[in-house]
Amino acid sequence: MTTSQPTPLADLFRLDGRVALVTGASSGLGVFFAETLAEAGADVVLGARRVDRLEETKAKVEALGRRAVAVQTDVTRPEDCTAMVAAAMEQLGRVDVLVNNAGIGTAVPATKETPEQFSSVVEINLHGTYWMAQAAARVMQPGSSIVNISSVLGLTTAGLPQAAYSASKAAVIGLTRDLAQQWTGRKGIRVNALAPGWFESEMTDSYQPGYLEQMLQRVPMGRVGDPRELAATLVWLAGPAGGYVTGQTIAVDGGVTIT
Repeated sequence: MTTSQPTPLADLFRLDGRVALVTGASSGLGVFFAETLAEAGADVVLGARRVDRLEETKAKVEALGRRAVAVQTDVTRPEDCTAMVAAAMEQLGRVDVLVNNAGIGTAVPATKETPEQFSSVVEINLHGTYWMAQAAARVMQPGSSIVNISSVLGLTTAGLPQAAYSASKAAVIGLTRDLAQQWTGRKGIRVNALAPGWFESEMTDSYQPGYLEQMLQRVPMGRVGDPRELAATLVWLAGPAGGYVTGQTIAVDGGVTIT
């Protein structure tokens, strides 16, 4: 009688032979996510509106020895989401991981925010997350994983007038729970969310002088995060290491949500 050997722990964090989709992959954290998934062994399909910037991310993935496909994608358009998934199936043959990273933020006082300003944030951050998840889930096989990028501002506040952003990111957390209960048992697709705190990105570069230093007083770890710390958590959720985790929101925030 032979007994199967358990999978080595390090192998649980590998994504060899898998195909990952990353939206918002033209800049910021999306680039780190794409590179980290490639380092873990995945081929990567990259989506964003700025196709010229996507080519730069594509080159970084290919430099790691993985295949990459760049698809101009506006996640507010369901047909674009379907086209991105179709490109993955046509060129790489499968979809195993979706990282719903595309998003925007605003800081407009609630008495001055226009319907157009509010709606534009919700369209990308919430509707876009849903349309991409819907398109991917139609082709994903059991064992697949969706990771929605929410924010600590879906769980707490941060001193800026960000009603649209905070509302949309809180809604992503609710969406994550519901999709998990719909798809995990029936389709074998795990759905989780990441709630990042402050990480160096284009968004933090746009903050007013002194704002980030003030907010770091609330962070027990006293610093911004390294994007690779967030990306490493993504790899855990995306692959076999997170195989018993679904419907959860994981805050990677240096502790700000406990203050």
